[in-house]
Amino acid sequence: MTTVGGRDTAAVRLGVVILPEAPWAEMEPVWRRAEELGVDHAWTYDHLTWRSFRDEAWFGAIPTLTAAALATERVRLGPLVASPNFRHPVPFTKDLITLDDVSGGRLTLGIGAGGTGWDATALGHEPWSAGERADRFAEFVELTDRLLRDPVTAYQGRYYSADGARTYPGCVQRPRVPFAVAAAGRRGMRVAAEHGQAWVTTGPRSGDEMLGAVEGSRAVARQIERLDEACAAAGRDAESLDRLVLTGPELDAGLGSVAQFTETVGRYAEVGVTDLVVHWPRPEPPYQADLGTFERIMAR
Repeated sequence: MTTVGGRDTAAVRLGVVILPEAPWAEMEPVWRRAEELGVDHAWTYDHLTWRSFRDEAWFGAIPTLTAAALATERVRLGPLVASPNFRHPVPFTKDLITLDDVSGGRLTLGIGAGGTGWDATALGHEPWSAGERADRFAEFVELTDRLLRDPVTAYQGRYYSADGARTYPGCVQRPRVPFAVAAAGRRGMRVAAEHGQAWVTTGPRSGDEMLGAVEGSRAVARQIERLDEACAAAGRDAESLDRLVLTGPELDAGLGSVAQFTETVGRYAEVGVTDLVVHWPRPEPPYQADLGTFERIMAR
């Protein structure tokens, strides 16, 4: 057990995001190596295209995760995160049930409201307003939850419907695969409290500023206070909801050295974070880091 200032860093599970940016022949060894290094969970982004990769190679999340499930044996897998931007719950749940089966019950569904990037307009419609995204997200999660639990589902919502949708044989994990719900606002946190087994945050939206472990953990602590309020309103024990922090977009992962990362994990453990996720190092931005240092960190 490693402690920092009395904080038990061993209590925090570690995960890694692996971008789907290269053919599987190149990426399979990366997923295998992630499991060898002992990470608890491994994820990939679920986008049609993403940032600087718009005109470069970018592969689908669910096929990538299915291949990763066959290349690994222990590590939990999932998208971080899927969103309603280009998905409908009925066909999506078929993919999820299949992935849960192939992985032997190792799937966690990371799910969020989505944003205003290229995914938001790829299907030919105008970007949704923040209010509509929140409404769609709540409905999307509710219907996905029902589809994964029940073999036959009828549902009529404002945005999504199901007419006798069949989801036999259901999930390997019962009553369904766990949800890791990404949320920053109060409405999203209410969805996490009602449907999630974990809550996901990338920290506060701080623009171009990358927050270090001290400032980042304080900001996440304030978010957790709001999450606890949402759990109380939903009549749920807040301690039953895992708290996952995705570093990289807003929060410094601390991958400069073993000591720096240990301190980073300790800071987040102190405020109640249960899971910390970093990105597999790339030789150039985004998520540029030294692979050798990363492997030494994970080996510890």
